[in-house]
Amino acid sequence: MTYEQATNYLFTRLPMFSRIGAAAYKKDLTNTIRLCEYLGNPHKKFKSIHIAGTNGKGSTSHMLAAILQTAGYKTGLYTSPHLRDFRERFRVNGEMIDKQFVANFVERIQPAIDEIEPSFFEITVAMAFEYFVHEQVDIAVIETGLGGRLDSTNVIVPEVAVITNIGWDHMNLLGNTLPAIAMEKAGIIKPQVPVVIGETAAETKPVFEQVASEKQAPLVFADKQRYVAEWKYDHHQLVLQVSPSSSDQRSTYQLDLPGYYQTKNCVTVLEVVHQLQQRGYKITEEHVQKALQQVKKLTGLHGRWEVIHANPVVVLDVGHNEDGIKQITAQIELSDHQHLHIVIGLVKDKEIEKVLSLLPREATYYFTRAQIPRALPETELAARAQAIGLKGHAYSDVNTALQQAMNKASKHDLIIVCGSVFVVGEVSL
Repeated sequence: MTYEQATNYLFTRLPMFSRIGAAAYKKDLTNTIRLCEYLGNPHKKFKSIHIAGTNGKGSTSHMLAAILQTAGYKTGLYTSPHLRDFRERFRVNGEMIDKQFVANFVERIQPAIDEIEPSFFEITVAMAFEYFVHEQVDIAVIETGLGGRLDSTNVIVPEVAVITNIGWDHMNLLGNTLPAIAMEKAGIIKPQVPVVIGETAAETKPVFEQVASEKQAPLVFADKQRYVAEWKYDHHQLVLQVSPSSSDQRSTYQLDLPGYYQTKNCVTVLEVVHQLQQRGYKITEEHVQKALQQVKKLTGLHGRWEVIHANPVVVLDVGHNEDGIKQITAQIELSDHQHLHIVIGLVKDKEIEKVLSLLPREATYYFTRAQIPRALPETELAARAQAIGLKGHAYSDVNTALQQAMNKASKHDLIIVCGSVFVVGEVSL
């Protein structure tokens, strides 16, 4: 079996949440447990960090992987979904998984697929675990796909569990209140394993305290330990002055991820590093500072306020739910520009009107769609946007939409492509 045959088999044979939505979501861990048993339980053979949250878990995962790599640890990284290449989901020290490994794995596990009928995500999780054992990683950073309690990744017992924040997303699967969503995310908390919560919120704090207490898991709220005292932009870099809550000392960090929302993720990352140091990991302040300057280079992260063109500035951002769009609009207000152009596509199972209502009225819009079944048709998106006062036209694919925006924009304008990971992933500029 070739790599192309293997990936074609995965994409066509297995139910994929990214393509079809809730129908691909498996509401228990049975399939993952059976797949892992078939493979000899690889998830029990490496150390890990487990990361859940509504937003920020991808950036947080990549920052931590960069820091661990810089500190000399052979580091696995499993994230989802991918933007352009399936192999982006599986990395060791920033390098994508070997094509031949993918082909061999799929060929070997086909009998189990026929018997168990797992989802696409369940197979990728099993593949990641097997790959990290094969590569003999020192530690792997594992990002949940959806939720936490019932997420396929939730068979691991990590060194530290991390929940970045709780917001409104996937309510059809995770619950209709923030405490309900928090309870699902809190499912990654394991007995006696430290858990770091990135952002404290009155509605969700009691949920984390309750679950951590029941599991006798040490609980830390990162934003109560440190705060960003000052920050500034400098040539598409974010420079932060971070201070412990207990003193006036400051440490300076320069991030190559320039979105203002990375201030929150950075505070979370610093507390996770502290927890790892407490567990004997040799990570110095110099390692942290060096790694944060080159997260993209070390880990291959893309799509987080990623500037891909100047004059006009073109930015890609995978923000797609209510909180993600709020972060994008806050970032827009901090950016110097004349006119704003927004290329946007959404998927059907998002809160469309709620997301659209957060967007600036004064922008020119280019409504589009990703080439997946879950995508909301661009004409329907345009109609629903125009009903609440957003002005623009519909385009059948993101590259046509982006080209139109670049044709209309002056060199001092700002163009943002957002609304769906899949829309951003299809940009070919």
